[in-house]
Amino acid sequence: MKWQAVFENVYIYQNKEHSIVIAAGFPVNFCRNGLAGKERMDINTAEYELAETTTLYEITKVLASSMDLRSCLKQVMDILAEKKGMLNGTVSIVNPVTANLEIEIAQGMTAEARKRGKYQVGEGITGRVVASGAPIVVPQISEEPLFLNRTRSRGDIKQKMVSFLCVPIKQGQQPIGALSVDRQYHEGLDFDKDLRFLTILSGLLAQSVTRILAVNEERKRLERENTLLKKELRGKYQIGNIISNSSRMQEVFEMMYRVADSNATVLLRGESGTGKTLVAKAIHYNSKRAKKSFVAVNCSALPETLLESELFGHEKGAFTGANTMKKGRFEQAEGGTLFLDEIGDLSHAVQVKLLNVVQDREFQRLGGVKPIKCNVRLVTATHKDLEKAVESGHFREDFYYRLNVFPVYLPPLRERRTDILLLAEYFLKKFCDENEKNIGRISTPAIDLLMQYHWPGNVRELQNCMERAVLICDEDAIKSYHLPPTLQSAENTTDRNPLSLSAAVENFERELIIDALKKAKGNQTKTAKMLDTSLRIVNYKIHKYGIDPDDFKVRA
Repeated sequence: MKWQAVFENVYIYQNKEHSIVIAAGFPVNFCRNGLAGKERMDINTAEYELAETTTLYEITKVLASSMDLRSCLKQVMDILAEKKGMLNGTVSIVNPVTANLEIEIAQGMTAEARKRGKYQVGEGITGRVVASGAPIVVPQISEEPLFLNRTRSRGDIKQKMVSFLCVPIKQGQQPIGALSVDRQYHEGLDFDKDLRFLTILSGLLAQSVTRILAVNEERKRLERENTLLKKELRGKYQIGNIISNSSRMQEVFEMMYRVADSNATVLLRGESGTGKTLVAKAIHYNSKRAKKSFVAVNCSALPETLLESELFGHEKGAFTGANTMKKGRFEQAEGGTLFLDEIGDLSHAVQVKLLNVVQDREFQRLGGVKPIKCNVRLVTATHKDLEKAVESGHFREDFYYRLNVFPVYLPPLRERRTDILLLAEYFLKKFCDENEKNIGRISTPAIDLLMQYHWPGNVRELQNCMERAVLICDEDAIKSYHLPPTLQSAENTTDRNPLSLSAAVENFERELIIDALKKAKGNQTKTAKMLDTSLRIVNYKIHKYGIDPDDFKVRA
């Protein structure tokens, strides 16, 4: 037997002796006229298989396109009712926590009835199907004592002429649930065909249920992880967690507390490396917008041709290569904070567009015609002298006044010297943890070098300096010779000239003598023995380098 589709809803049945056209909508008896009994049986089988295949195809489309398990199963049950006359379609899944069978979806069943439909594995018809992994058919539910009708959705089953079919839903060889349907009972009902169809369907459902549950679980895991990360960020960027005990930074903290919960535009001023990005994040995570996004853009890192698209997004076809619509940073930061670093490097054209956004709180994507409203808190930063830029015409005056609503000046590290050692010890611990090293302290000569240096690169330079020191140090303390050459001599802190060999040797000797005096508690004889040299040489070096042994003696 062979069926071949030639047009929509038109099929040709062919065997060795006959070629017959069957068109959907023609009376079956009309199509069968003149056919022998075997041919009529072949046509009946072909019609059933065609209807079955069509139904499975529609169900497969639903299962493949949906990510909502309940909605997906509801559509499948509706298709079963419409195409196959299988009513009260129900999917029950084993709850991994309680190990009970619970109804996930049931056609036409109320939520209250679904709650009643809970079974232990092995209980009732559905429970037995899951326990045994084999399908069960109840020709007439009114005559079956094991049919519990716990949901009571069928009314009085004693008055019903209904058949009940239930097949297991398996993940591999393990039953994870059951699929059941009702059929109106009549003599000659072919349960074998229905069971075969439902078994195929249960295999499709098992794959989809497993996939959707896995995707939903992954989504929940990511949401939990995202929530945890946001909590960690809020903790990390608490204003009180910023490392400083200088009076200059305490003034900065006071201003941050005042402005955090407002919607005012903040302008962070200060040299490169003073921590403007850290302060911007602290303002965001201590504000009422903390649960929304913090989006940062470095204006000097992007060419002008890309910056506009990056900020405002673009529509499909807005320019060559714009194959899809793209949301800009303003849309990504909706409800949160947009941080524009190096705002002083913006061109006049971008300044004008940003001015309109700041004033009107709306913008248009490149190539778009519809204005988009935005609810974004703007924090900007620059190391440039904007007042001079305004005077020279490089920065728009109206844009400057729009940004300069709440200026915050971050002092350079050389103006907050009490923070240098505090920050150095913080970075020492941080990089020791990252590199799995055990370096307990910073030696006194190294501290002296850190304190004497003028730090043109500010906190960022100090961080890089300590990371380098940790990487090259194989001892229990950071020594002066572990620090970069630019720090090795106080005389070199203003011109950054390379260190001479003699100065490096002197620093190294001074470091060794101080460490030995500490261990010997100021005893010069013991110090000489530790250094494997004479007391005379130790005395000479102590006087040469201006070291006072009494500083290391233990006082009662």
